[in-house]
Amino acid sequence: MSWDNLAFVAFPYISLTTFTVGHAYRYIADPFHWNSRSSEILEKDRLQYASVLFHYGIVFTFLGHFAGLLVPQSFLTSLGITPAIHMRIAVFSGMIFGLSALVGAGLLLRRRLKHIRVFRHSSKNDVATIGLLTFVIALGTYNVFFSHCNVLDTVAPWIRSILILSPDPGLMASVPFTYRLHIVAALALLGLSPFSRLIHIWSVPVPYLFRSHIVFRKRQAE
Repeated sequence: MSWDNLAFVAFPYISLTTFTVGHAYRYIADPFHWNSRSSEILEKDRLQYASVLFHYGIVFTFLGHFAGLLVPQSFLTSLGITPAIHMRIAVFSGMIFGLSALVGAGLLLRRRLKHIRVFRHSSKNDVATIGLLTFVIALGTYNVFFSHCNVLDTVAPWIRSILILSPDPGLMASVPFTYRLHIVAALALLGLSPFSRLIHIWSVPVPYLFRSHIVFRKRQAE
């Protein structure tokens, strides 16, 4: 098996299988540890700004990847979004949100390594997760700023070929090394996520946004 077949055929399915089975296993066997194991109680000031930068950056980066790579260009063209406009939107948004996520992740990694109380309460898994996450984001941000590639004709159709169970590693042949490394590292992070603090992404309190307002009434003295 060639390296391309290993990295862009076998590994994606290994990662996706681990992601799916791992989450199912954690949900059934370990439901009481389905959380982010927040370290806010240990140190709050440095966490506040780093967490906001990271979470806003990573959420919009993920949405951008979803819209840009999974939605066929033919559909976007029917909406009036040409490939050229699509690429400009992707690069501009990637610069803003990728940089936000990178700065936030870097600050979170520094806090976990440098703040003595946080470090002492961190597991090797915690450090490896935030380290790998920072590495993936750093590669993606580097690609947006310095290593441009026409992902609409390469990476995007390759991802869709994986999802429809008809992988075509040939689409990745002309993709620059930093893009390929970004993809492989992201797949490794995907496979690791069920067994790390990243599992809390499935516990986002979405219903909170639509709950009824809580009315507080001042108690009158009798």
